[in-house]
This record gives sequence, structure tokens and C-alpha cells, in this order.
Amino acid sequence: MRFPRTKFWSVLRSLLIALSVTVLAISPSHASKSPTKKSAAKPAAAAAKKGKAVRTPTARAPNRADRATSRKVAAKIVPARPSMGQTIGLHNTADPLDLKSSVALVIDQDTNQVLFSKNSGAVLPIASITKLMTAVVVAEAALPMDEMLPVESIDGLEPTKSSRSRLTVGTHLTRGELLHLALMASENRAAYTLGRHYPGGMDAFVSAMNRKAADLGMGDTRYVEPTGLSSQNQSSAKDLTVLVRAAMLHPMIRELSTSQEMQVAVGNRQVQFHTTNGLVRNPSWEIGLQKTGYISEAGRCLVMQAKLAGRQLIMVLLDSAGRYSRMGDAERIRHWLTESGLASKAAETVIR
Repeated sequence: MRFPRTKFWSVLRSLLIALSVTVLAISPSHASKSPTKKSAAKPAAAAAKKGKAVRTPTARAPNRADRATSRKVAAKIVPARPSMGQTIGLHNTADPLDLKSSVALVIDQDTNQVLFSKNSGAVLPIASITKLMTAVVVAEAALPMDEMLPVESIDGLEPTKSSRSRLTVGTHLTRGELLHLALMASENRAAYTLGRHYPGGMDAFVSAMNRKAADLGMGDTRYVEPTGLSSQNQSSAKDLTVLVRAAMLHPMIRELSTSQEMQVAVGNRQVQFHTTNGLVRNPSWEIGLQKTGYISEAGRCLVMQAKLAGRQLIMVLLDSAGRYSRMGDAERIRHWLTESGLASKAAETVIR
């Protein structure tokens, strides 16, 4: 049977039209114009459909650097504890030298004349300035300086940042070496050991410190231990000038406090200690006695006896803000005294 020609071309045309529609429906351009769920599916799903293994991203395990960074970020930032002087507003007191110390007093050692005074009657913690009275009590007890003593741990005051010591507990040093380290390097365990090995023990030593202060007329002063780590050790700048004058009577204290360095045997090694007062190494200063101190409640403290323009002066700086500010304040006062000629003539500047 013959297929009609006209019908053949009609069927062929219908097939071609149907094929064209199908091609347009599945072409990328068409699909982009009419997005469907299939075209929006992730490549990973398509790969899984074909039976291929798909690697999905996973969280990287934190390494040591990551953990360290996390600890730094998470670490609690603790602000510096304000000193007592800051708490009661002494740092608001202005002075012509713009000192960073809230308390300052400069007097003539021989005449007791006041050359500069700022809040000199304020009673504040004095930190390791305490060790100057510790040295006076030891010196006046006439105890043998060559007696070997075991270094003691500081009961109730360790461990703290301020009480760090390079002296190992149990190390044996002479009383003279311990006194040297206490005055020059402000070694807390050295000062504590001196008190523990005083006749009658620590209680007797602290009583002797307070008794000496009373004998000197230091009415603002109180001691509870020999290192200065306790903020209950308190005094005023006026009282501390009296203490410096009393300490100056002992050549041993003058020599040891102005020493620059010393080396002692700690166990099987030799340990080098240095002065805590950089001005001692400064040739422009002629220092006869000095002592530094620091705990957060006291701020940075400094007492000195120095010769300026032929005049013997006593200088007290308490509650200074900044690591090197007490030394800077001492320099400001020295320049002011020398440039103005006040170191060689009568003068008085009082700031209350």
C-alpha cells in the first residue's frame, strides 16, 4: 500500500516541530531564563546522583597558634589597681614642676629647712622604703654580720608579683649579704630573713621597728613586717626625712644602699644582683644613701640623701605614677634646685 505524499510531509513537519520544542526546553540559555529546582540544585547533589564520591568541607581542627590566639582574645584584661594616693585624690594636686609623684619633700639635712613640699603630711603605704628601718634595727642590734642564715619563705605574702625573689628558700647567706641585698636590690626574702633571725623572732623585730620609729618622733609611721610588701606599712614624707637622717648615721647602711651590684652563691650557681636605683650609676648625682620601693597600693617611691651645689639634701618622693617617673621627678627637682640657685641659698616652696 502506498503512503500518500501529502500526509508524509505533514507527519514529518509535525515531528520536526516537536523536536525543536524539546531542544529549547533543555538548552542552558532557556534553563537560565526559567530556573527550576533541578537547575538550582548544588553540584554535589548531581555528583552524588552519578555515584561519585563527594568531599564536603569540614571545620579545620584548631592548631597551637589558633588556641594561643583564642586564649589571648578570651583573656580578661585586669586594670592596674589604683594606689591609695590616687584613691584619695592626691594626684589632683598641681605643682610648678609637674611632678608625677603625688607626695614630695626636699629639705636641707643640716638645717631642716624645707625647700620643696607637696602633700608632705599625707600618710601612705611606703612599700620597700620599709627596708631602711629594717636596716637601722639590724645595725643597732650589733648582731654578727658574718653569721650564716638560711633564706626564709615570706609567710602570708607569697607568691605575688611584687614578692618575686631570686633567692632560693634554704640558701645560706651571711647576715651582711642579706642586708646588702635588701638595701641595694630590695630583695624581699633577704629582708624577711633578717627579721626572722632577730633575737625573739619576727614579732620582736617588728616591735623594735615601731619602737625605733616612736623614739625618732615618727608619729605617722607604723610597721607590720620588715619587707614593705604589706600596704599596712605606712608613713609620711615628713617622717621619712627623719628616718633617712637616722640611717645616715650608719656608714654600713650608706655604703650598702649605694652599692651598684654584688654577686652571691645561690645553690651551685653565682647570681648577679644590681641596684634598683639607676641614679646611683649616674655620675651627675652624688648620692649618700637611697632606697626605692613599689607595691600597687604605694605607687613608685624613692628616698635619697644627695649633695647638690655643696648642700646636703634629703629628698622623698612617694606614690609616683609610672615605672621611671620617680627618677624623672628626682631629675626635675635637681635641675630646678641647681638652675634656680635654690640648692645654695635659703628657699621654700610648699604645695598643699
